[in-house]
Amino acid sequence: MIPAPAQSDHLAPQLPQMEANEFAAIADYAKTTFGLHLPLAKKEMVFARLIKRLRILGLRDFSTYLAYVKHADHAVERSEFLSALTTNVTQFFRENHHFDFLRDKLLPGFITKARAGQRVRLWSAGCSAGQEPYSIAMLILESCPDAAQLDLKILASDIDPRILDTAQTGEYPADQRTAIPAALHKFLKPATATEMFAIDAEPRKLISFAELNLIEDWPMRQGFDAIFCRNVAIYFDAPTQARLWDRFSQQTTLGGHLFIGHSERLSGPALATMRSVGITVYAKTSLP
Repeated sequence: MIPAPAQSDHLAPQLPQMEANEFAAIADYAKTTFGLHLPLAKKEMVFARLIKRLRILGLRDFSTYLAYVKHADHAVERSEFLSALTTNVTQFFRENHHFDFLRDKLLPGFITKARAGQRVRLWSAGCSAGQEPYSIAMLILESCPDAAQLDLKILASDIDPRILDTAQTGEYPADQRTAIPAALHKFLKPATATEMFAIDAEPRKLISFAELNLIEDWPMRQGFDAIFCRNVAIYFDAPTQARLWDRFSQQTTLGGHLFIGHSERLSGPALATMRSVGITVYAKTSLP
């Protein structure tokens, strides 16, 4: 009896391996360019996510792919690289206790301040697809219908230009509507595509979207009354987190508040100027 032939290697293309030096180079680039912390324990995750990009581009190995990403003409692929290594999963009114705190503790003071002709600024740092700043805007408008006529604005920033495009479009799958309180559905409208809904014009008037890398220089010169940076610092190592918290503290007005993710904790120099006033909510109580 003739045995069945062994499977030939050419019948199934072999995946390229991620060599130790290739992972180290990718991790170094991710850290210096985006602040991402990729310990060796994440090598399999990095391989699984980036191998898809190699296949799409038809590249033979990870060294060639990294060179492609670094090329000055390949900004689009840098966005794909970043998106592959991070998770843009969010929803409207995520970690709802933060929005309760904003509505009950902060908005009355913000509205009084704005009605007195003063400047009020909020920042959604790492806004992803826009659900966070739109949630904030709808809450503001529910308490202050004429907010667009006051000096009360929201900055929404993210490092990923592709996800910012989604945020600015302001259209979302219909199943995300359930996370929005029924009283705020008046700020929604039908989208251009079926099975979608869109954010209406009034919330949009309060928000300015901008591309911003949090580990690079920030162009803002004035402070913010509230900063939301939630589930972003989890991608950074401890020293980078401490520097980020300190920079947020410096960018927060005295008496202002910082909201961070449920698995994040303030650390470093910011602890000298900020104190906990709620679940992952910090108030700036003193100057450095």
